[in-house]
Amino acid sequence: MEKVLAMATGLVALLLVAGAGPAEGAVYKVGDSAGWTIMGSPNYTAWAASKTFHVGDTIVFEYNNSFHNVLEVTKAEYNACNASSPIATYATGNDSITIKTKGHHYFLCGFPGHCTIGQKVDIYIPKSSSAAPSTSPAAAPSPSSGSSSSSSGTGGIPTPAAAPRPSAGTKPVPQAFALVLAVFSFVAVAGGLVRQ
Repeated sequence: MEKVLAMATGLVALLLVAGAGPAEGAVYKVGDSAGWTIMGSPNYTAWAASKTFHVGDTIVFEYNNSFHNVLEVTKAEYNACNASSPIATYATGNDSITIKTKGHHYFLCGFPGHCTIGQKVDIYIPKSSSAAPSTSPAAAPSPSSGSSSSSSGTGGIPTPAAAPRPSAGTKPVPQAFALVLAVFSFVAVAGGLVRQ
């Protein structure tokens, strides 16, 4: 019986460790309620400076794809507003980009003249930054992302750009209950408490 209990304890520990994943990131709508536009002259530099980004966060660009797009570019292209050789092109009007590395991530609108009047943003994650903390803003419904696609649709994110999120370690109660039930069933059968 002791051997069975030791095995069950080890199984529980393994499952608990396997269930603990990295903290989920936040979702930020670029420009907040203004979105990705030149109308109203949004200040994307000030917008980005007011946020604390982490690896794992998702940046959402919402815009009218008849008039705008999103290009991920190098620092030199960003500074020169050069849209000729982007790293990636997004054109759905509702693009989600998950930030996977620390450092600068440069984006601009590739439509003529838009970048030069300020439609560009530098998403910066300091080298000392860790993965998104459990208190990071909540994820809104995740729009599909795409590169070089041009589906129409300017769907909106119905929630604020950032809202509190429960701890990333929180697991749904039914999942925890099912785990406990499975372990006790294993122990009962293996220990001979229940005959098959």
